[in-house]
Amino acid sequence: MQAGLTPQILPAAADAVLVRFALRAEPQAMAAAQVMARQLDADTPEGVVEIAPALVSVLLRFDPAVVSRDDLVRALLPQATAIAEQRPDPPPPLRRWTIPAVFGGEHGPHLDDVAGSLGLSPDQAVQQLCRADLRVLTIGFAPGQPYIGLLPPAWDLPRMADLAPRVPAGAVVVAVRQIVMFGAASATGWRQVGCSAFRTFLPDRETPMPLRAGDAIRYSSIPAEEMAELSKRSDGMGGATVEVLE
Repeated sequence: MQAGLTPQILPAAADAVLVRFALRAEPQAMAAAQVMARQLDADTPEGVVEIAPALVSVLLRFDPAVVSRDDLVRALLPQATAIAEQRPDPPPPLRRWTIPAVFGGEHGPHLDDVAGSLGLSPDQAVQQLCRADLRVLTIGFAPGQPYIGLLPPAWDLPRMADLAPRVPAGAVVVAVRQIVMFGAASATGWRQVGCSAFRTFLPDRETPMPLRAGDAIRYSSIPAEEMAELSKRSDGMGGATVEVLE
């Protein structure tokens, strides 16, 4: 078992438990959490009413009238331990999204700084972003907002010392080998390298939050003029396409 990969079952509320694999966002712990969530989705324990994967943990809400916390913990701990001992790779994605985005310029004001930190030209940095084998690691912080990763190890960049007071909806920001696409304008300590017309949450859309944890993500670089046209579409998808792999 990798050092630090120590599965624990923790109480999270009167009707929830948290299966946690590590305290730090280590790649092995992320993979273990994704495998645990996939197994629980496929074979949900009796009484469990919600499964919510996070970066290195999985939250389960349960109906106390159907299953007790103690019984659920006894069922989950051997499963989590077995996954940790196997040191699995992330499970294969069931869907693959291609998301157009504009990188650099006014839509990515920190791209040059990020590229400089990596010893790359801005074009080379964008190429690495668009070629990276990325997954939605979790949905959090705001409705539908994805944490996407992992970028190559060199992209383990720290957050900025100061907050950017406002990035727009659709901003593509990077830090700690991850990408966040903001669903709404927000302050952030992450560096904005691009922007997409894809909206991760629209409450009136048929599917308000299209992305799911485990989805594969590829970005395609487009000119600003094309994004301006895509942003006029009422579906808020920004030209994003999805391929079902299962």
